[in-house]
Amino acid sequence: MDQKTATLIGATGLIGSHLLKLMQNDDHFTEIRVLARRPLEVNHPKVKVYVIDFSDHTDFKSAIAGCDAVFVAVGTTQKKVKGDKAAYRKVDYDIPVNAAKYSSEAGCNRFLLVSSVGADSLSSNFYLKLKGEVEDKISSMSIPSISIFRPSMLLGNRQESRPMESIAQVMSKGLSFLFPGKFKPIAAENVAKAMIAASKLDKPGFHIYHFKDMMALIG
Repeated sequence: MDQKTATLIGATGLIGSHLLKLMQNDDHFTEIRVLARRPLEVNHPKVKVYVIDFSDHTDFKSAIAGCDAVFVAVGTTQKKVKGDKAAYRKVDYDIPVNAAKYSSEAGCNRFLLVSSVGADSLSSNFYLKLKGEVEDKISSMSIPSISIFRPSMLLGNRQESRPMESIAQVMSKGLSFLFPGKFKPIAAENVAKAMIAASKLDKPGFHIYHFKDMMALIG
């Protein structure tokens, strides 16, 4: 088996936590670099935690150098940044775009990003416009294989409390058959599984995965 070194950004999030767990138990990956702003308690021989300042380009780039695949599942909320759109952009735009830039410069072969259904740089919605701008920027970079994952509502248990989202999850499970294909809710674990499956494919170019595409990846 062709074994790889992976970098993961966003390991404490809903999808990122599943990515970390799955990669730990996958012999395809011999080393997992977790890039984080704060120390993380991860006790596994394959995992190396890099505590970095994501605005420090030297540290950021060196943490990615020599990596085969970069997984980015980072994101914030309006609540966390207290409505500060500039602070929101630093997380949801600057981090993934810089990660892609350094992946390109370091010769990384695969870049995998969690975006959102409806992402569109021409949208009037701040969130969807931002996600679209990230996708547009990354698509222009010289990385052999770029995979963008556009889930709709994510199903799963977050570490942080989001009461309204929890209620929506419960309602959507029973009504998922009413949602158009790409808008169907999806388990965060399945998004993570799809990302890992895509990272193992010899599929160059720029690819976008919606609900059906992700489910097809994991069979």
